[in-house]
Formats: sequence, C-alpha cells, structure tokens
Amino acid sequence: MTRGKVRGDRARAVGMALPATFWLVVFFLLPLVFVAFSSFMSRGPGGQPVSPATLAQYERTFTVFGPVLWRSVGVALFATFISLVLGYPLAFFISRRRSPATRMFLLFLVMLPFWTNFLVRTYALITIMQRDGLLNGLFKSLGVISAPLQMLFTPAAVMVGLVYGYLPFMILPIYASVEALDRRYVEAANDLGANDWTAFWRIIFPLTLPGVIAGSILVFIPAIGAYVTPDLMGGTRGLMIGNLIQGQFGGRGNVPLGSAISMVLLAMVFISVLVYTRWGQREE
Repeated sequence: MTRGKVRGDRARAVGMALPATFWLVVFFLLPLVFVAFSSFMSRGPGGQPVSPATLAQYERTFTVFGPVLWRSVGVALFATFISLVLGYPLAFFISRRRSPATRMFLLFLVMLPFWTNFLVRTYALITIMQRDGLLNGLFKSLGVISAPLQMLFTPAAVMVGLVYGYLPFMILPIYASVEALDRRYVEAANDLGANDWTAFWRIIFPLTLPGVIAGSILVFIPAIGAYVTPDLMGGTRGLMIGNLIQGQFGGRGNVPLGSAISMVLLAMVFISVLVYTRWGQREE
C-alpha cells in the first residue's frame, strides 16, 4: 500500500513536471544545441552554417572581435561597480527604517520601474538626455552651459542606461542580506571599541557579502549581454556583444560566427554563476 502510494505520488510529480520540461527542451535546450552545433560550422550562402566543421569562427571571435568582447566585459563590470556603490547605501537606508510601512513603500519605489516596459523606460531616458531634453534645458536655465551637451551616443550614456535599468537587481538582494543582519554583532563591535567605519568593514560588509555577490551577478549577467541600451543610447560607440550577435544573425550575416560569439557569452555567464555558487554559498 505504501509502495503504491509512493509510485502514485511519483507519477503525479512527473506529470506536473512534464509541461515545464517540454517547454525547456523545445524552447531552450534545442536552440542551444543548434547554436552550439552551428558555432563549429563554416559560413555558407546567406550566412547559413554548412560543412566542413572548423574552429575558425572561435578564432575570429577572439581576434577580430576580441576588443568588443573585452570592452563588453569592462562595461558590464563598471556598471556592476556603480550599481553596487549606489545600491548598497540605498539598501542599507531602506532596511534601517523603523516603520514597516515606510520600508515597504521605499521598496515599492525601487520596484516601480518594473511596471513599465524596459524599452519604454529607455526611450524616456533618451528623451531626458537628448540635446533638447530635460537635462540640457535645466542646465541652460541655470546658466551652467551655453550650448547643449552631447549626452547621447556616448559610452557614458550607455553606462547611465545600464545602471538605470539594472540598479534594482542590486538593491533587492543587498536589502535582504542587511535585513537578516543580526545587529547585536555591530553592538558588540562598538562595545569593544570599534568605530562605525571599522564595524562596517569587519562586521557588516562581510555578513552582507552574499547579497552583494548575488546582486553583482544579477547586474553583470544582463549588462554584458545588453542589446537595447547600447543600440539606442550608444549608437556605433556603444557596440557590445549583444549588438554584435544580433548583427550576425540578421540579414546576410554569419550565423556560425554569431553562434560562436553566443557560446563565448554563454561561457562568461556560466563562469559568473559558478563564482556565485562557489563563493556566495561559502560566505553564507
């Protein structure tokens, strides 16, 4: 009787998992297998993958497009760093509010941008930063500038767009870590003569490091593969891996080359997740 019940529960669990499994296999695993297979093929008519198998696409990825790859990594790391510098104090400020209603309201403001489509938010930021936009108008009215500043289509514009889009991903994990922090450790450090700065670096920051790592991964992964923000706010100066991949898969591009670049990006993301699972869990 017990064995039959176990089999029945197992069968129901398998049945409940089948739709999700089917979805992952059809829309994730199979396309990934196709991309991995195409990355080792040659470019044929119309940019389609054809025989023979070759490693030339990977070689071209690291030689011809190597600067784009490393620039993308640098931009993503810098955007992650700025998000950390801005997000950590804000998360700490929210967690220190005594009123639960105040904390919930501030968290609501952090998550409020997610109620709007990312593309719409990007265009709103473009409207603010364009030559006849709100910022230039404000600066001119204050007498700070005499001619409009060129803010868009610059690396700085891409950085502003990335931080603006992904900052909540940094704030929320850090807030969870700070909220779970036992304040008695800080009080004990103060009783032993540690000042606020020492208590922060020796007690608070190490105990909230899992949230910092989680937030950094959540910002770095979408930032390194960003397409919309570099394309709309950076133009030709904002070329990153995502724009490079899109160019190879569109029109008469090079599907094998785009697949190779995609696999390299996937490897970078995998390494980032591996760092979190090894280091973040160990810190916990």
